[in-house]
Amino acid sequence: MYYAEVWPRWSDMDAYRHVNHAQTVTLLEEARLQLLYGEGARHGGALVDGGLVVARLEVEYKAPLFVNGNPFRVGVSVTKLRVADFTLHQEVHCGPSEADKVGVVANVTLAPYDLDGERPRRLTEQERDFLAGWRSESENGA
Repeated sequence: MYYAEVWPRWSDMDAYRHVNHAQTVTLLEEARLQLLYGEGARHGGALVDGGLVVARLEVEYKAPLFVNGNPFRVGVSVTKLRVADFTLHQEVHCGPSEADKVGVVANVTLAPYDLDGERPRRLTEQERDFLAGWRSESENGA
């Protein structure tokens, strides 16, 4: 599993001092991009350079994420890897430590997209190899 550190912004907080839904989705995106852009670039991958679209997003709230000056720890792993899409499982801890309880669990299916051709495309072998390295141990071979 890949672990990202995501810092909430003051503007992410609602009147109750917790991160609202729209901002939570943005924090999830920031964590995904740390894996796909950051780690991808370090491993020679260019997964999102040509385009990547969200095909499905499920978010389950288990506890509020409070803005208190600390970052959130976000675990990201690949749970499904298919020819033209992949699914990431994300767990947002309520603080920066693995010991902090999980406040949000999300699953997002992403599909590579050919921006010039304006159509979905298949994952390249290099992209599949990179993503396979982040597969969850609970993957059932899908």
